[in-house]
Amino acid sequence: MVAAEAELVCQQSSIISVQYLCVPNTIDNHFLDVSSPTSTPPKASPIASESVSFDISLSESVVSCKTSFQTTIMESSSSNFVPSIRSGSHTDQGSRESNEDEHICIDDLSAHLGYLFGCPLRSAFYAVFDGHGGSNAAAAFLKENAMRLFFEDANLPQTSDIDDLFLEKLEGSHRKAFLLADQALAREQNVPIYCGTTALTALLLGRHLMVANAGDCRAVLCRKGVPIQISQDHRSSYSPERRRVEELGGYFEDGYLNGDLAVTRALGDWFMKRPFGSASPLTAEPDVEQISLTEDDEFLIVACDGIWDVMPNEEAVSLVRRELRRHDDPNQCAITLVNEALRLNASDNLTAIVVCFTSPVCRESATQRNRLRCCSLSEEARNMLRSLLEGK
Repeated sequence: MVAAEAELVCQQSSIISVQYLCVPNTIDNHFLDVSSPTSTPPKASPIASESVSFDISLSESVVSCKTSFQTTIMESSSSNFVPSIRSGSHTDQGSRESNEDEHICIDDLSAHLGYLFGCPLRSAFYAVFDGHGGSNAAAAFLKENAMRLFFEDANLPQTSDIDDLFLEKLEGSHRKAFLLADQALAREQNVPIYCGTTALTALLLGRHLMVANAGDCRAVLCRKGVPIQISQDHRSSYSPERRRVEELGGYFEDGYLNGDLAVTRALGDWFMKRPFGSASPLTAEPDVEQISLTEDDEFLIVACDGIWDVMPNEEAVSLVRRELRRHDDPNQCAITLVNEALRLNASDNLTAIVVCFTSPVCRESATQRNRLRCCSLSEEARNMLRSLLEGK
């Protein structure tokens, strides 16, 4: 583990507060509208048969890959750290004709939905949905209905304390939420069967971080200056995924699943999935990682593959860390990250979220840091210095 440089920073401005916009019946490009979702159920689509059931058992093989993918709980030393959460985000269509990405930034989830888990710990939620199939219909649907799909319908566990049993139940409910969202896309008439989206969510509850991923968006944590990749890219290059796909009868052609899709996990894309009740090479089940944050954890980057296709984890973390030292503004960091990807000739849509876990620190100016103490010289010392300079 590389130790981060110690740097005293001084800043007069107040703490940046990223406000969450609440505009009824409107989807903003940067923030999710958390106004109450419509109670009207989605109309049935021809693709959804009468056998569709929303009572999914996580033990069924069709919706569970737990034999291959296990949750990892990453612990470090401190148990008293409470993150001070603030975030910023930015998106750009890049060289594409349109932007099929959608994202969510909620720094205070409890302020909008109350104490979801029955405990007063502060909660936050972030997500990136990278749509494909020539439309952002699937990504936009998930963004618009995220509160219902991931929280209200997810049968969240209740607790007064964060323990192992609660975390196990929390993971189970989030896995189920991904699968229910996938089924909801099948029923939604406004989402064509050839459209889909990858999805990566990051849920913060106190100092506990849970990241769920289906696709090739990526979450990277900065711990004392060192990048830690939390999620795995679900592509043919990831050997466990290649093995899972091939065991279910799928194949890869030039890196594309069945010659059609660059990822092996996604929500939607029902033209590639088998009927409900059958295991499919393309699945919506996420991999889930859980981490207990400590004071060593500085920030989290959540971004679509457009960023990571042109920028290694180390470069992205170094860039954000450097920018935070300059202005301590996570929103500006996200903009800089996207602009750097554009400079590197990224060919995809670009979306980045930067979540900071520490309060803005006092930043000392460079002139103050490098100030030299002036002192007077005696006449004898001045003469000696003059002789040395003149070479006498």
